[in-house]
Amino acid sequence: MNASREMPKYECHKKVWALKIAEITEPTDATGTSRTIMPADEGYGPFVVDGAYMAKHKPEVGGYYVVYEDGYKSFSPAGAFESGYTRL
Repeated sequence: MNASREMPKYECHKKVWALKIAEITEPTDATGTSRTIMPADEGYGPFVVDGAYMAKHKPEVGGYYVVYEDGYKSFSPAGAFESGYTRL
């Protein structure tokens, strides 16, 4: 299929909760799949993400742990997140 014109362009207007990732620890469970994320933001403690999150999203230090309004948890690389979202 040959596209003769540019695809439609969209602008994001979602509100999300997010923390920048400072560190991701080694496995924290017997299966070796869960990890602890250490937020870079002051005043927030570490939290555990399960193996399914790690396998699906492949988070990296410097990127963002993101939670959408419907509760869906995701990961966004820093460049993509910072160019698309402004802190409220």
